[in-house]
Amino acid sequence: MTLAMAQPIEDTSGGRYRALAFRRLVLILCLVAALFLSVAVDMALGPANYTLSDVLTALFYPASVDDQRRVVIWDIRMPIALMAVTVGASLSVAGAQMQTILANPLASPFTLGISAAASFGAALGLVAGVAIFPVAVHYMVPINAFLMAMVAALFIHFASTMRGVTVETIVLLGIALVFTFNALLSLLEYLASEQALAAVVFWTMGSLTKATWVKVWVTGAILVFAVPLFARRAWALTALRLGDDKAASFGINVRGLRLETMLLVSLLAAIPVSFVGTIGFVGLVGPHIARMLVGEDQRFFLPASLVCGALLLSATSVVSKTIIPGAILPIGVITALVGVPFFFVLIFSNRRRSW
Repeated sequence: MTLAMAQPIEDTSGGRYRALAFRRLVLILCLVAALFLSVAVDMALGPANYTLSDVLTALFYPASVDDQRRVVIWDIRMPIALMAVTVGASLSVAGAQMQTILANPLASPFTLGISAAASFGAALGLVAGVAIFPVAVHYMVPINAFLMAMVAALFIHFASTMRGVTVETIVLLGIALVFTFNALLSLLEYLASEQALAAVVFWTMGSLTKATWVKVWVTGAILVFAVPLFARRAWALTALRLGDDKAASFGINVRGLRLETMLLVSLLAAIPVSFVGTIGFVGLVGPHIARMLVGEDQRFFLPASLVCGALLLSATSVVSKTIIPGAILPIGVITALVGVPFFFVLIFSNRRRSW
Protein backbone atom coordinates (compact mmCIF):
# COMPACT_ATOMS: atom_id res chain seq x y z
CA MET A 1 0.00 0.00 0.00
CA THR A 2 2.81 2.37 0.94
CA LEU A 3 4.73 1.74 -2.29
CA ALA A 4 1.58 2.10 -4.36
CA MET A 5 0.82 5.43 -2.74
CA ALA A 6 4.41 6.69 -3.06
CA GLN A 7 4.68 6.00 -6.79
CA PRO A 8 2.09 8.61 -7.93
CA ILE A 9 3.67 11.20 -5.62
CA GLU A 10 7.10 10.56 -7.16
CA ASP A 11 5.69 10.72 -10.66
CA THR A 12 3.86 13.94 -9.87
CA SER A 13 7.02 15.51 -8.45
CA GLY A 14 9.06 14.47 -11.49
CA GLY A 15 6.38 15.77 -13.82
CA ARG A 16 6.31 19.13 -12.09
CA TYR A 17 10.08 19.44 -12.35
CA ARG A 18 10.05 18.57 -16.05
CA ALA A 19 7.27 21.11 -16.62
CA LEU A 20 9.27 23.76 -14.74
CA ALA A 21 12.44 22.96 -16.69
CA PHE A 22 10.51 23.12 -19.97
CA ARG A 23 9.02 26.49 -19.03
CA ARG A 24 12.47 27.86 -18.20
CA LEU A 25 13.85 26.55 -21.48
CA VAL A 26 11.02 28.20 -23.41
CA LEU A 27 11.72 31.51 -21.65
CA ILE A 28 15.38 31.33 -22.62
CA LEU A 29 14.49 30.55 -26.25
CA CYS A 30 12.10 33.53 -26.28
CA LEU A 31 14.95 35.74 -25.03
CA VAL A 32 17.19 34.40 -27.80
CA ALA A 33 14.54 35.21 -30.40
CA ALA A 34 14.18 38.73 -28.97
CA LEU A 35 17.97 39.11 -29.12
CA PHE A 36 18.08 38.21 -32.81
CA LEU A 37 15.34 40.75 -33.50
CA SER A 38 17.18 43.43 -31.52
CA VAL A 39 20.44 42.77 -33.41
CA ALA A 40 18.63 43.06 -36.75
CA VAL A 41 16.99 46.34 -35.70
CA ASP A 42 20.36 47.61 -34.46
CA MET A 43 21.92 46.96 -37.88
CA ALA A 44 18.97 48.61 -39.62
CA LEU A 45 19.32 51.90 -37.73
CA GLY A 46 21.91 54.57 -38.44
CA PRO A 47 22.47 57.75 -40.44
CA ALA A 48 20.93 55.85 -43.35
CA ASN A 49 18.07 53.68 -42.13
CA TYR A 50 17.30 50.33 -43.73
CA THR A 51 14.30 48.07 -43.41
CA LEU A 52 14.55 44.70 -41.67
CA SER A 53 14.03 43.11 -45.08
CA ASP A 54 17.08 44.95 -46.41
CA VAL A 55 19.19 43.78 -43.46
CA LEU A 56 18.13 40.15 -43.75
CA THR A 57 18.74 40.17 -47.49
CA ALA A 58 22.25 41.59 -46.98
CA LEU A 59 22.97 38.99 -44.30
CA PHE A 60 21.76 35.88 -46.10
CA TYR A 61 22.13 36.95 -49.74
CA PRO A 62 24.99 39.50 -49.74
CA ALA A 63 25.62 39.10 -53.46
CA SER A 64 22.13 40.37 -54.24
CA VAL A 65 22.59 43.85 -52.67
CA ASP A 66 24.68 46.77 -53.87
CA ASP A 67 28.24 47.28 -52.63
CA GLN A 68 27.44 50.30 -50.47
CA ARG A 69 24.71 48.55 -48.51
CA ARG A 70 26.83 45.43 -48.10
CA VAL A 71 29.80 47.43 -46.75
CA VAL A 72 27.61 49.45 -44.36
CA ILE A 73 25.88 46.39 -42.91
CA TRP A 74 28.79 43.91 -42.86
CA ASP A 75 31.79 46.12 -42.18
CA ILE A 76 30.36 49.00 -40.13
CA ARG A 77 27.14 48.04 -38.38
CA MET A 78 27.55 44.33 -37.80
CA PRO A 79 30.73 44.66 -35.65
CA ILE A 80 28.96 47.26 -33.51
CA ALA A 81 25.83 45.12 -33.14
CA LEU A 82 27.82 41.98 -32.29
CA MET A 83 30.07 43.93 -29.91
CA ALA A 84 26.95 44.94 -28.00
CA VAL A 85 25.98 41.26 -27.77
CA THR A 86 29.38 39.97 -26.62
CA VAL A 87 30.02 42.83 -24.19
CA GLY A 88 26.54 42.64 -22.67
CA ALA A 89 26.76 38.86 -22.32
CA SER A 90 30.24 39.03 -20.76
CA LEU A 91 29.34 41.70 -18.22
CA SER A 92 26.09 39.98 -17.28
CA VAL A 93 27.74 36.59 -16.76
CA ALA A 94 30.51 38.28 -14.76
CA GLY A 95 27.93 40.02 -12.56
CA ALA A 96 25.92 36.81 -12.11
CA GLN A 97 28.92 34.86 -10.86
CA MET A 98 30.15 37.71 -8.66
CA GLN A 99 26.73 37.75 -6.99
CA THR A 100 26.95 33.98 -6.59
CA ILE A 101 30.41 33.68 -5.02
CA LEU A 102 30.08 36.80 -2.86
CA ALA A 103 26.44 36.10 -1.87
CA ASN A 104 25.74 39.75 -2.60
CA PRO A 105 22.84 40.88 -4.80
CA LEU A 106 24.54 44.25 -5.40
CA ALA A 107 27.80 42.78 -6.71
CA SER A 108 28.78 43.63 -10.28
CA PRO A 109 31.90 44.82 -12.12
CA PHE A 110 30.54 48.37 -11.95
CA THR A 111 29.50 48.56 -8.29
CA LEU A 112 32.65 46.85 -6.95
CA GLY A 113 35.12 49.17 -8.66
CA ILE A 114 36.35 47.01 -11.54
CA SER A 115 35.02 49.40 -14.18
CA ALA A 116 36.43 52.41 -12.31
CA ALA A 117 39.83 50.72 -12.16
CA ALA A 118 39.71 50.07 -15.90
CA SER A 119 38.87 53.73 -16.53
CA PHE A 120 41.86 54.85 -14.50
CA GLY A 121 44.15 52.43 -16.36
CA ALA A 122 42.94 53.70 -19.71
CA ALA A 123 43.41 57.31 -18.58
CA LEU A 124 47.02 56.56 -17.64
CA GLY A 125 47.66 55.72 -21.28
CA LEU A 126 45.57 58.50 -22.79
CA VAL A 127 46.81 61.33 -20.55
CA ALA A 128 50.27 60.38 -19.30
CA GLY A 129 51.31 57.92 -22.00
CA VAL A 130 52.11 55.35 -19.32
CA ALA A 131 52.13 51.75 -20.49
CA ILE A 132 51.82 49.35 -17.55
CA PHE A 133 52.90 46.56 -19.91
CA PRO A 134 55.50 48.37 -22.06
CA VAL A 135 55.99 45.57 -24.59
CA ALA A 136 52.73 46.36 -26.43
CA VAL A 137 52.81 50.17 -26.53
CA HIS A 138 50.39 50.41 -29.46
CA TYR A 139 47.68 48.73 -27.38
CA MET A 140 48.50 50.43 -24.09
CA VAL A 141 44.99 51.83 -23.48
CA PRO A 142 43.08 48.49 -23.51
CA ILE A 143 46.00 46.67 -21.84
CA ASN A 144 46.23 49.29 -19.08
CA ALA A 145 42.47 49.07 -18.56
CA PHE A 146 42.60 45.28 -18.43
CA LEU A 147 45.49 45.11 -15.95
CA MET A 148 43.99 47.67 -13.57
CA ALA A 149 40.62 45.90 -13.70
CA MET A 150 42.36 42.61 -12.86
CA VAL A 151 44.09 44.25 -9.90
CA ALA A 152 40.75 45.52 -8.55
CA ALA A 153 39.04 42.15 -9.06
CA LEU A 154 41.81 40.20 -7.33
CA PHE A 155 41.81 42.69 -4.47
CA ILE A 156 38.08 42.10 -3.97
CA HIS A 157 38.64 38.34 -4.07
CA PHE A 158 41.46 38.19 -1.56
CA ALA A 159 39.67 40.63 0.73
CA SER A 160 36.59 38.38 0.66
CA THR A 161 38.68 35.40 1.86
CA MET A 162 40.01 37.19 4.95
CA ARG A 163 38.72 36.05 8.31
CA GLY A 164 35.80 38.06 9.63
CA VAL A 165 35.02 39.79 6.34
CA THR A 166 31.26 40.02 5.73
CA VAL A 167 29.18 40.75 2.64
CA GLU A 168 28.66 44.30 3.89
CA THR A 169 32.42 44.74 4.18
CA ILE A 170 32.93 43.66 0.56
CA VAL A 171 30.33 46.19 -0.59
CA LEU A 172 32.08 48.92 1.37
CA LEU A 173 35.45 47.90 -0.09
CA GLY A 174 33.97 48.06 -3.58
CA ILE A 175 32.57 51.53 -2.90
CA ALA A 176 35.98 52.59 -1.58
CA LEU A 177 37.61 51.34 -4.78
CA VAL A 178 35.10 53.27 -6.89
CA PHE A 179 35.84 56.52 -5.05
CA THR A 180 39.59 55.92 -5.08
CA PHE A 181 39.88 55.27 -8.79
CA ASN A 182 37.41 58.03 -9.65
CA ALA A 183 39.50 60.48 -7.60
CA LEU A 184 42.68 59.38 -9.39
CA LEU A 185 40.86 59.68 -12.71
CA SER A 186 39.73 63.21 -11.84
CA LEU A 187 43.32 64.14 -11.00
CA LEU A 188 44.50 62.90 -14.39
CA GLU A 189 41.68 64.80 -16.11
CA TYR A 190 42.73 67.97 -14.30
CA LEU A 191 46.31 67.59 -15.52
CA ALA A 192 45.37 66.51 -19.07
CA SER A 193 45.54 68.59 -22.21
CA GLU A 194 42.29 69.47 -23.95
CA GLN A 195 42.75 66.75 -26.56
CA ALA A 196 43.61 64.09 -23.97
CA LEU A 197 40.75 65.22 -21.73
CA ALA A 198 38.26 64.83 -24.57
CA ALA A 199 39.58 61.32 -25.26
CA VAL A 200 39.28 60.33 -21.59
CA VAL A 201 35.75 61.73 -21.24
CA PHE A 202 34.62 59.94 -24.41
CA TRP A 203 36.18 56.68 -23.22
CA THR A 204 34.62 56.82 -19.76
CA MET A 205 31.16 57.39 -21.25
CA GLY A 206 31.33 54.03 -22.97
CA SER A 207 30.85 53.64 -26.69
CA LEU A 208 30.50 50.85 -29.24
CA THR A 209 31.32 53.05 -32.23
CA LYS A 210 34.98 51.96 -32.32
CA ALA A 211 34.11 48.27 -32.46
CA THR A 212 36.12 46.18 -34.91
CA TRP A 213 36.00 42.56 -35.92
CA VAL A 214 39.20 41.91 -33.93
CA LYS A 215 37.62 43.25 -30.74
CA VAL A 216 34.47 41.22 -31.38
CA TRP A 217 36.48 38.03 -31.84
CA VAL A 218 38.61 38.63 -28.73
CA THR A 219 35.59 39.38 -26.52
CA GLY A 220 33.67 36.45 -27.98
CA ALA A 221 36.64 34.10 -27.47
CA ILE A 222 36.85 34.98 -23.77
CA LEU A 223 33.11 34.36 -23.45
CA VAL A 224 33.35 31.00 -25.23
CA PHE A 225 36.29 30.07 -22.97
CA ALA A 226 34.66 31.06 -19.67
CA VAL A 227 31.03 29.96 -20.05
CA PRO A 228 31.74 26.20 -20.50
CA LEU A 229 33.95 26.31 -17.40
CA PHE A 230 31.10 27.88 -15.44
CA ALA A 231 28.72 25.29 -16.89
CA ARG A 232 30.98 22.49 -15.63
CA ARG A 233 30.76 24.00 -12.14
CA ALA A 234 27.00 24.59 -12.36
CA TRP A 235 26.11 22.22 -9.52
CA ALA A 236 28.87 23.55 -7.24
CA LEU A 237 27.94 27.19 -7.93
CA THR A 238 24.28 26.45 -7.24
CA ALA A 239 25.23 24.74 -3.96
CA LEU A 240 27.35 27.75 -3.00
CA ARG A 241 24.16 29.80 -2.80
CA LEU A 242 23.19 27.64 0.21
CA GLY A 243 26.19 28.93 2.17
CA ASP A 244 29.85 28.02 2.55
CA ASP A 245 29.29 25.40 5.25
CA LYS A 246 26.55 23.63 3.32
CA ALA A 247 28.61 23.67 0.11
CA ALA A 248 31.67 22.32 1.95
CA SER A 249 29.54 19.49 3.37
CA PHE A 250 28.86 18.43 -0.23
CA GLY A 251 32.60 18.06 -0.80
CA ILE A 252 33.07 21.35 -2.65
CA ASN A 253 36.38 23.19 -2.33
CA VAL A 254 34.79 26.57 -1.63
CA ARG A 255 38.04 28.57 -1.56
CA GLY A 256 39.28 27.04 -4.83
CA LEU A 257 35.91 27.52 -6.50
CA ARG A 258 35.84 31.19 -5.50
CA LEU A 259 39.38 31.80 -6.77
CA GLU A 260 38.72 30.08 -10.12
CA THR A 261 35.43 31.92 -10.56
CA MET A 262 36.90 35.31 -9.69
CA LEU A 263 39.74 34.85 -12.20
CA LEU A 264 37.25 34.05 -14.95
CA VAL A 265 35.01 36.92 -13.85
CA SER A 266 38.02 39.26 -14.04
CA LEU A 267 38.62 38.27 -17.65
CA LEU A 268 34.95 38.64 -18.56
CA ALA A 269 34.69 42.06 -16.92
CA ALA A 270 38.06 43.56 -17.79
CA ILE A 271 38.43 42.77 -21.49
CA PRO A 272 35.06 44.20 -22.67
CA VAL A 273 35.52 47.33 -20.56
CA SER A 274 39.03 47.80 -21.93
CA PHE A 275 37.60 47.86 -25.47
CA VAL A 276 34.39 49.87 -25.12
CA GLY A 277 34.89 51.92 -21.96
CA THR A 278 32.71 52.08 -18.87
CA ILE A 279 29.39 50.28 -19.34
CA GLY A 280 27.51 50.46 -16.06
CA PHE A 281 24.72 48.39 -14.54
CA VAL A 282 24.50 45.67 -17.24
CA GLY A 283 26.37 43.33 -14.88
CA LEU A 284 23.88 44.19 -12.14
CA VAL A 285 20.56 44.33 -13.99
CA GLY A 286 21.05 41.40 -16.39
CA PRO A 287 21.53 38.70 -13.70
CA HIS A 288 18.58 39.94 -11.64
CA ILE A 289 16.27 39.82 -14.65
CA ALA A 290 17.49 36.27 -15.35
CA ARG A 291 17.01 35.30 -11.71
CA MET A 292 13.43 36.56 -11.74
CA LEU A 293 12.70 34.52 -14.87
CA VAL A 294 14.43 31.17 -14.19
CA GLY A 295 15.59 31.12 -10.56
CA GLU A 296 18.99 30.25 -9.09
CA ASP A 297 19.68 26.91 -10.79
CA GLN A 298 22.90 27.58 -12.71
CA ARG A 299 21.86 25.22 -15.53
CA PHE A 300 19.24 27.80 -16.47
CA PHE A 301 20.51 30.90 -14.66
CA LEU A 302 23.85 30.96 -16.53
CA PRO A 303 22.44 30.95 -20.10
CA ALA A 304 19.58 33.25 -19.07
CA SER A 305 22.05 35.76 -17.60
CA LEU A 306 24.12 35.61 -20.78
CA VAL A 307 21.14 36.26 -23.06
CA CYS A 308 19.60 38.91 -20.77
CA GLY A 309 22.84 40.89 -20.73
CA ALA A 310 23.27 40.62 -24.47
CA LEU A 311 19.65 41.63 -25.09
CA LEU A 312 19.87 44.52 -22.61
CA LEU A 313 22.94 46.08 -24.23
CA SER A 314 21.71 45.39 -27.76
CA ALA A 315 18.38 47.09 -26.97
CA THR A 316 20.30 49.96 -25.36
CA SER A 317 22.29 50.33 -28.56
CA VAL A 318 19.01 50.63 -30.46
CA VAL A 319 17.76 53.27 -28.01
CA SER A 320 21.01 55.26 -28.29
CA LYS A 321 20.38 55.62 -32.03
CA THR A 322 16.73 56.63 -31.78
CA ILE A 323 16.67 59.32 -29.06
CA ILE A 324 18.28 61.93 -31.32
CA PRO A 325 17.79 61.09 -35.04
CA GLY A 326 21.09 61.01 -36.88
CA ALA A 327 23.18 60.93 -33.69
CA ILE A 328 24.49 58.03 -31.59
CA LEU A 329 24.56 58.75 -27.86
CA PRO A 330 27.23 57.15 -25.64
CA ILE A 331 25.85 53.79 -24.65
CA GLY A 332 27.24 54.00 -21.12
CA VAL A 333 24.99 56.99 -20.47
CA ILE A 334 21.89 55.07 -21.57
CA THR A 335 22.70 51.99 -19.46
CA ALA A 336 23.20 54.22 -16.40
CA LEU A 337 19.84 55.93 -16.94
CA VAL A 338 18.18 52.52 -17.20
CA GLY A 339 20.17 50.92 -14.39
CA VAL A 340 19.94 53.58 -11.68
CA PRO A 341 16.15 53.20 -11.09
CA PHE A 342 16.57 49.42 -10.99
CA PHE A 343 19.45 49.88 -8.53
CA PHE A 344 17.22 51.92 -6.19
CA VAL A 345 14.46 49.32 -6.37
CA LEU A 346 16.95 46.59 -5.52
CA ILE A 347 18.36 48.49 -2.54
CA PHE A 348 14.94 49.20 -1.04
CA SER A 349 13.70 45.65 -1.63
CA ASN A 350 16.76 44.29 0.21
CA ARG A 351 16.12 46.76 3.02
CA ARG A 352 12.52 45.57 3.39
CA ARG A 353 13.77 41.96 3.59
CA SER A 354 16.19 42.91 6.37
CA TRP A 355 13.26 44.32 8.41
